[in-house]
Amino acid sequence: MDPQLFERIYDSVVRREPTYDGVYYTAVLTTHIVCRPSCRARTPKAANVVFYGSLKEAIREGFRPCKRCRPEEGGTLRPDAVLAAQADAIMDGQFGSKLTLQSMAEQLKVSPFHLQRTYKRVTGQSPAAKLDELRTGEARRLLAETDTGIADVGKAVGFRSASHFAAWFVKKSGLSPTEYRSKHNEGGN
Repeated sequence: MDPQLFERIYDSVVRREPTYDGVYYTAVLTTHIVCRPSCRARTPKAANVVFYGSLKEAIREGFRPCKRCRPEEGGTLRPDAVLAAQADAIMDGQFGSKLTLQSMAEQLKVSPFHLQRTYKRVTGQSPAAKLDELRTGEARRLLAETDTGIADVGKAVGFRSASHFAAWFVKKSGLSPTEYRSKHNEGGN
């Protein structure tokens, strides 16, 4: 491996940056463990490190996957991205229910703080903002494409009362649900 490339990758290991996750794997000669470059384990000395282009190659050479960063899970995704994807799947499937950060964290077996921080770092937005996006999109779709009553649309996107749904929808779209439906049915959007 080119010494300059080695140095760049090793620097990302020292800083625990995910830049090379899934591109290279860090094999530690003294422990016979292979990690993602962003692994939170103790940083190995440069002289004890070999980089591999694939996890299979490192395993073939006698290294075992790290139990902390689990390079064998999630493909090229880092563990944080896997957690965010799992949170997205929960929100996609349950946005119509009373879904909270606490209930999602319990389903994912992590703390609410860890979920909030990790999700925001990976996606650039909070789980609450993502949930709001999903609910807004589905409410707009139901109002525009169906004759479902306003209260039922609110229930479908997770609101118990029509008034709470209407107030929330006005904040999100600038129109009441009835105005939005009328405007959409007139051909305006």
